[in-house]
Amino acid sequence: MLFFQSPIFINLSYIFASILFIFGLKMLSSPETAQRGNIISALGMLLAILVTLTQKNIISYEYLLIALVLGIAVGIMASSFVKMTSMPELVALFNGFGGMASLLVGVAEYINPSNVNLIQLIAISFTVLIGGITFSGSLLAFGKLSEIISGKPLILYGQKIILSVFIIIGISLALDLIINTGVTDAEKFGFLNLSGPTVLYILIAVTLILGILLTAPIGGADMPVVIALLNSYSGLAASSAGFVINNNVLIVAGALVGASGLILTNIMCKAMNRSLTNVLFGGFGSASGDSSKGGQIQGEVKPISAEDAYLILEAANSVLVVPGYGMAVSQAQHVVRELGELLEENGCEVKYAIHPVAGRMPGHMNVLLAEANVSYDLLAEPDDVNPLMDTTDVCIVIGANDVVNPDARENESSPIFGMPVIEVDRAKTVFVLKRSMAAGFAGIDNPLFLKENTRMLFGDAKESISTLVSEFKS
Repeated sequence: MLFFQSPIFINLSYIFASILFIFGLKMLSSPETAQRGNIISALGMLLAILVTLTQKNIISYEYLLIALVLGIAVGIMASSFVKMTSMPELVALFNGFGGMASLLVGVAEYINPSNVNLIQLIAISFTVLIGGITFSGSLLAFGKLSEIISGKPLILYGQKIILSVFIIIGISLALDLIINTGVTDAEKFGFLNLSGPTVLYILIAVTLILGILLTAPIGGADMPVVIALLNSYSGLAASSAGFVINNNVLIVAGALVGASGLILTNIMCKAMNRSLTNVLFGGFGSASGDSSKGGQIQGEVKPISAEDAYLILEAANSVLVVPGYGMAVSQAQHVVRELGELLEENGCEVKYAIHPVAGRMPGHMNVLLAEANVSYDLLAEPDDVNPLMDTTDVCIVIGANDVVNPDARENESSPIFGMPVIEVDRAKTVFVLKRSMAAGFAGIDNPLFLKENTRMLFGDAKESISTLVSEFKS
């Protein structure tokens, strides 16, 4: 037992766990290996937890067992009962819990009677700062995604000034916490003459407000970006907590999450042709929805029945499926795959165009189609399908709005002008599956719905596609 508690065994185990994290993260980059990558990463985390629990300075094992059972129960319920439509808000909630866990680690280490060195003090301040922002920001994102509160941006008068003031206050409190910890009142240096714990608690309150101020102006189609950014925050907070408690594997795991989250955030911003600053302060989605030239979209809605849509699809040589959040809401991914297979049997070439910000979280559509066993080789990015759009017979848009909006390249007054979109309006025929003519999550009208080559197939997407499948089978 002494060997398993030795520093050599613990550090070697942490190194091996870190290797598992890295390989698992690499496998997550491809749907073909993502499941194995997830298992490998989970095994790495299990190893790290078990090794950590073998150390002598851990609290009572009874408390750890209770926490372990509760954590397992929450994990099982989350993976078994949470629908795919609720996955974005679940991810936001988990990010928030990660931030709060890191914050509590920093607080616990600070109020610990044992002395802390300068590096730990810096790490504690950073952990509390980022952890608090992550927690409150993620809770607000959860509320927006679950539609408990409005998903539209909330931009206060003087938003940037207020935010700047709170950032300066937060940094000043963090510096005060670092500089004045352990010194007497007569020796205190700084603008506050308060005890260390008091400064810490004020800092926590400021970080919670900062998280709200940073997330409130973000809404609409920017929500996938904020999910990726909050994920990065939670990783940075965890990595900093690793420095606080001198835990190497926590430093590595947190850094991996933080770095991958920042990379993903950058990819999301490029997909929208916007900078991160513009996402954080631009208030995308606050438009009234009247983004068309002349103030009103011109055209006439042309509905089509599933039976008539079948006749067009039956004669098509090439079909491009463009999924959006509507597919997640109706849980239509399985019948979409079935329709694709029937089209292929009919001699039609089928592709699935995935926009990087489709859905409510990064990779949302990829996850849904992978769940339905759609071949990864059939998935394509906008840059791959747009050059061939003029020769595409039919585009089937399933609940997508903003990522297929032609205003992005035709209307300079539109909030999404310049955003790369899937140019389905150039196809010979477009089927748009929607429940109604309501605007998308960004609140912007879509002139695609009134184009001459567009036909609206109203109703629940799963039911509509099921009807198409039945027509093919009969």
